[in-house]
Amino acid sequence: AAELCQGKPPELVKWQSLATHRLAQMAAAAASSGARRGRASKGGLRGARRRLSVVSDNKLVEGLQPIGTVADESVQSKEIDHVVRTYAGVSKKGYAPYNPRKRNQDAIMMVEDAKTMTLLFGVLDGHGEAGDLVSHYITARLPDRTFANPKWETDPVAAIAAETARLEKSVLSDASIDTDFSGTTSVVCTIRDRKIDVANIGDSRIIVGRAVSGGKFEAVPLSDDHKPDRPDEQRRIESAGGRVFAVEYDDGVDGPPRVWLGHMDIPGLAMARSLGDAVAHSAGVISTPELTHYDIKPEDKIVVLASDGLWEFMTNQEVIDLIVKTGLDDPKRAVDVLVEEANQRWLKEEAVIDDTTVIVAFLK
Repeated sequence: AAELCQGKPPELVKWQSLATHRLAQMAAAAASSGARRGRASKGGLRGARRRLSVVSDNKLVEGLQPIGTVADESVQSKEIDHVVRTYAGVSKKGYAPYNPRKRNQDAIMMVEDAKTMTLLFGVLDGHGEAGDLVSHYITARLPDRTFANPKWETDPVAAIAAETARLEKSVLSDASIDTDFSGTTSVVCTIRDRKIDVANIGDSRIIVGRAVSGGKFEAVPLSDDHKPDRPDEQRRIESAGGRVFAVEYDDGVDGPPRVWLGHMDIPGLAMARSLGDAVAHSAGVISTPELTHYDIKPEDKIVVLASDGLWEFMTNQEVIDLIVKTGLDDPKRAVDVLVEEANQRWLKEEAVIDDTTVIVAFLK
């Protein structure tokens, strides 16, 4: 084995070792669940199946920790004098029967800057063995750093992008957090005056609910998920030498398209942009946020940010319809109803529940 490693870069040797272990795990999983390696994805998914992760190397799978516990959820609700009249959010740990000590890898931000009368909302969805450490590292530091950025008062989304990039650099260099196969999504927005500015990385999502004729509401997306088979994302990944394909299952339903190195079947990341994920970034995954600037219209009454624990089995329109049915007075109730509905759909489709984070804001 030592002879085989001679002349190879240390990181390649490490990844090959991890890949050998991981492929053995995948083979064992295939024998029990009927999974097999898929061909390159060309026509999108035939189904919405999503495994919580492709297993990486060893000790912490889906945030499994040897000791310690984490609260199931954290909730905040508040009424303010702002274009946002009231808001609430929750981050709830999921459920995996094979992982009784699973940690909540999602993280949530709901912070007010009184000086600029700005609300900063954010949802981060961590993944991999240290995903919770990455997502919480970002949320613990991003608000204060963003508010102190010289561009904050004039170009808030530029300030968010700059500070997010600095924090990613810091977390990648933090020896206590192994980011080779761990990272997080990030959808962050500011609401100031009647403008929403969005910085999105990955497949968490933000939408607006707009009143239309007949008492109906329509869902208006303010972000576009960075899935590996989104044409522009797939072109970039393949140009960088990476591959995009899904794992297929014997029941005829594909898993999601994933990103793989050109020369070995790692890391299997199910998104095209993320923070962290050092190995995936060598295959064309990037952490550059996609920026959106949106002028709030008089008909806009609802803003929703959420991790894919909500979006995996619910459409944008279903989310808005359920909020309207629940009522536009109590955002905490709306959040609770959404999380409960998402959890039930996960159990029906997958027999597991992803971590689910939801923020709902009602506009004046």
